[in-house]
Amino acid sequence: MTDRPVKILIIEARFYQDIADELARGAVAALDAAGAVYERVAVPGAFEIPAAINFAAQAAANDSHDGYIALGCVIRGETSHYDYVCSESARGLQDLALQKNLAIGYGIITVENRDQAWVRAAVGKKNKGRDVANACLRMIEVKRQFGLK
Repeated sequence: MTDRPVKILIIEARFYQDIADELARGAVAALDAAGAVYERVAVPGAFEIPAAINFAAQAAANDSHDGYIALGCVIRGETSHYDYVCSESARGLQDLALQKNLAIGYGIITVENRDQAWVRAAVGKKNKGRDVANACLRMIEVKRQFGLK
């Protein structure tokens, strides 16, 4: 990549703290293995993740982060709130990636229940935190391949 380590900002929704911790555990292990450095910022829920990434990208004059990882979990409830949170957080992150040329790993898992969430989050199972960190690292490489910082 470059002479300096890749710098990643992890934004994690803390609504389901235990699941968020497991997603972060997988992501951090992948980043450590890649020699990346990272910061972690907590937000209340998945809906707030795009705004936090936008704040960070705007706050840095030269965008001091090479990439961003969005971690969270949305579990379906009894109302349509689930649909709005899922679609708007995904759309917000996609808009940021496209409009601001940000490398974003999308790790907001959307599930029907906690059992499904644990299968996806658990480091010993699907380990979506690892997968998302690796996706972010790859998108940083793709940006650089096209001459973008």
